[in-house]
Amino acid sequence: MPELPEVETTRLGLLPRLQGRTLKRIVVRNPRLRWPVPDDLEARLAGLPLQALDRRGKYLLFGFGTATQIVHLGMSGSLRFAAPDEPAALHDHIDWLFDDGTTLRLRDPRRFGAVLWTDDATQHPLLAHLGPEPLTAAFDAAYLHAQCQRRSAAIKQVIMDAQVVVGVGNIYASESLFHAGIRPATAARRLSRPACERLAAAIKRVLAAAIAAGGSSLRDYVASDGELGYFQLQTRVYDRESQPCKVCNTPIRRIVQGQRASFYCPACQR
Repeated sequence: MPELPEVETTRLGLLPRLQGRTLKRIVVRNPRLRWPVPDDLEARLAGLPLQALDRRGKYLLFGFGTATQIVHLGMSGSLRFAAPDEPAALHDHIDWLFDDGTTLRLRDPRRFGAVLWTDDATQHPLLAHLGPEPLTAAFDAAYLHAQCQRRSAAIKQVIMDAQVVVGVGNIYASESLFHAGIRPATAARRLSRPACERLAAAIKRVLAAAIAAGGSSLRDYVASDGELGYFQLQTRVYDRESQPCKVCNTPIRRIVQGQRASFYCPACQR
């Protein structure tokens, strides 16, 4: 599932080619995504220049001035540039055609993604209650410690809660906890302020490294240029059950939390 690093990689790849371009047409081949594509999407956006392309958590925000298009990649979605004469494949559901001939194409085999529009992104139900961005100053040790003190849930589940902090998906939560030396099942309220300092710093460091690596390509994700991300080649614990820890050689363990696999080193994460 595309998480914050994959969505940010997508945004950075789209921005140079799309910013300032005028949207001419939207071709919707299959409107049946997680929520139906609005019937008036083209009528609302066509003819407007793309003034900004931002990200909020795992949502891409295409700013057309008077309206914002919200795009979520769901479980298997990707946005990439298509050649003008490139035929659409089975799972290519939407094309955006711009005034310079550029075609942006949404591919989403599982159709859990979303394409919506809003007059006010800050008040949209999908965005209004999101927590702070992890790579900003708003997310720091003091904030994380205050959030943890109110919660008895396992720390991995807490940092994956988008109302606490956005964009820390399963891979990046396991990796961040490893770098912070914290076991994923530890109750959040047991974390000390120094532990929260380590964890907040680790989250920032892991996400920044993942963005630099182009994200993680485990199943369907590709960047806008069709390239795969390679952060999965750098992981210390994720998907390495029974393999030796890269720091201490202790076998990595796997547990299940909230129907998601968690990986940790029992020696490094005490």
